[in-house]
Amino acid sequence: MTSETRETLDRALARSGGLDTLLRDLADRAVHELPGAVACSVTVRRADRLLTLAGSGGMPGGLDQRQYENGSGPCVEAAATGQERYAADLTRDARWPAYRKYALSVGVRCVLALPLDVRGETGAALNLYAAEPGVLDSCREQARHFAARAADAVNVALHIEREQQSAADVRVALLSRSVIDQAIGILMARERVDAEAALRRLRRVSQDRNVKLRDLCTDLVTRTGGTPPPTP
Repeated sequence: MTSETRETLDRALARSGGLDTLLRDLADRAVHELPGAVACSVTVRRADRLLTLAGSGGMPGGLDQRQYENGSGPCVEAAATGQERYAADLTRDARWPAYRKYALSVGVRCVLALPLDVRGETGAALNLYAAEPGVLDSCREQARHFAARAADAVNVALHIEREQQSAADVRVALLSRSVIDQAIGILMARERVDAEAALRRLRRVSQDRNVKLRDLCTDLVTRTGGTPPPTP
């Protein structure tokens, strides 16, 4: 991934409002670019659960969810094995019977699931759905190229998301430390004790009341100063 591509995706994330919107745009673009596809979704395993991070407009909600619930289906297998799964005509394909029945009931005849190489996750797939049998045959190679581009976008977007979360975690930690230090200072002035003794007292009260130390200190600072400290 070049720095130019990274910057482009960073700007796209900023414009779109986050990872979810960016991936939804990708799913819509797949339907537009790949002949025969009527719907597309992006599956990623997070916290040991498969989730649909985005789906194109007109995507039947249960197409992926039924696979996750049954632990069986083309996108589940593509994400788990890293191997492409293709069903040219679900009326003639005996695999995944429970999923097949549901897909046919919502008008899906042809499915192509392509694995995505997403760093830091244990499985991901780009899923393409068509209403006509065999219609995705001619665009499978094009779909593979699109999946590679999508994987790059997902990797960069997840990296940016993690960086933002890390920055938020640091801010929370700093604000928490600040309010604890303020509470220690209040106790030191009131009780004429040193910082270590003040902290021990705060921790003991926190445990006795079964209240988080940060929340206890926030309450003390608010009551003393009349205004609450910045909220993490």
